[in-house]
Amino acid sequence: MLKIRAVAPLAMLLLSGCVVGPDHEAPQTTLPVKFSEGSAKAAAQDVTLAPWWTAFRDPRLTSLVEKGLAQNLDVLQALERITAAEANFDAADSGAFPQVNLSTDHQVSRTNGTGALTSRDSDTTNTSTGSVGVSWLLDLFGQYRRSKESAKASLDAAFASADVAKLTFLSSVVSAYVDARYYQERIAIARKNLGSRRETLELTRLQLEAGAASRLDVVQSEGLVNSTLAEIPGLEISFRQSVHRISLLLGLPATSLLADLQKGASQPYARGSVNAGVPADLIRNRPDIRAAERNLAAAVAEIGVAEAALYPSISLSGSISPTLVATSAASGHATSWGFGPSLNLPIFDAGTRRANVKAREAAAREAYLAWKQTVLGAVSEVENAMVAVNRTRQTVSALTATVRSYEEALSLATASYRDGASSLLDVLDAQRNVASAQANLAQAVQQLANGYVSLNVAIGGGYAWDKKTVVASQ
Repeated sequence: MLKIRAVAPLAMLLLSGCVVGPDHEAPQTTLPVKFSEGSAKAAAQDVTLAPWWTAFRDPRLTSLVEKGLAQNLDVLQALERITAAEANFDAADSGAFPQVNLSTDHQVSRTNGTGALTSRDSDTTNTSTGSVGVSWLLDLFGQYRRSKESAKASLDAAFASADVAKLTFLSSVVSAYVDARYYQERIAIARKNLGSRRETLELTRLQLEAGAASRLDVVQSEGLVNSTLAEIPGLEISFRQSVHRISLLLGLPATSLLADLQKGASQPYARGSVNAGVPADLIRNRPDIRAAERNLAAAVAEIGVAEAALYPSISLSGSISPTLVATSAASGHATSWGFGPSLNLPIFDAGTRRANVKAREAAAREAYLAWKQTVLGAVSEVENAMVAVNRTRQTVSALTATVRSYEEALSLATASYRDGASSLLDVLDAQRNVASAQANLAQAVQQLANGYVSLNVAIGGGYAWDKKTVVASQ
């Protein structure tokens, strides 16, 4: 009864225990009201659920994205990290509960003698022992509670990191697809120009035979044909490398998609506009910002864990150990038990615990700076992407008109050359202008598509298109 009375105040102390260390609060930083080329209105819908890549109207691209999100190796690794974080959270949660251990042992013994020791022969003895031990560290200052907070925040960060992996995959696979179709377009342009230049070469040879052209004209035409032939292999290499990159992103062998993508398709063209919302939306939509905030929360909780180590700790422990001994002559049993509290009082450690608190505080400040840097970096990415999309769209419009003008000039120059009213140099110059304008237009369309991808990724769009964003349970 006396021991029970002694334990009662400890139980009351446990129930009224405090939690040391700072509580995490949502971090703050100054943000502009709107982007430099955006509106002051927040996005009307949840951009994380919007499948923005469907705006390209390319079923093959949509299929690759849907397939890749389920089998991309980076995404799968991130999901495994969630599993590990969940296990760490469970381990931190279980630390606050009593720990019970059970052990048993059975031993058979006998003493045999010879000669002068023959009389010392003994009966066989069976000895069975067992032990049940219970220990419980009382969380008087919130050590376990802060550890649980840290583990919970780390689990949230793992979920956010999985979303980061999905967003990175979207950016990589769509950009690789855009590049592959760009190189295909360049190859098609080169082959079309090659046919036109070969026709010019044959015409020049005929005129040489008729005395209406010189050998120099023929050599110049041959040089233009050969330069076009030399351009095609490099474009084919780049096309295959882009396809191989897509295969890797989908977790497939390098050439698994080659035959399918070689069938060709038009370049993805970004026609629609993007509602980027306002900078404050990024804190909610960008998973990397959310992961940084959760890492900050975990670092703040670790300060409390370190501060709890500065204070005394009390643990309750006890054990019951029954023993059974049996021989042919007699048998019996005995039981021993013990229960009581133990106090651990830190008196002198040469400043180790205080230094650990300072280290955790510095880690929390660093985590805040990392969060702030992530936020500002996100704002900068959106600004750059918006400028790129708006300016490149103007470039595409101007180059489209340029191609039409040069194609008409080539048609007129070729007709005039056939009639003998102009020189071969006019035709060759017109062909060069058309080829250059077509290549520049294809590159501008590629840049516009990649800018559209970058803008949607920068605002945190699409990584949760097939379901709501998953976060750890509260």
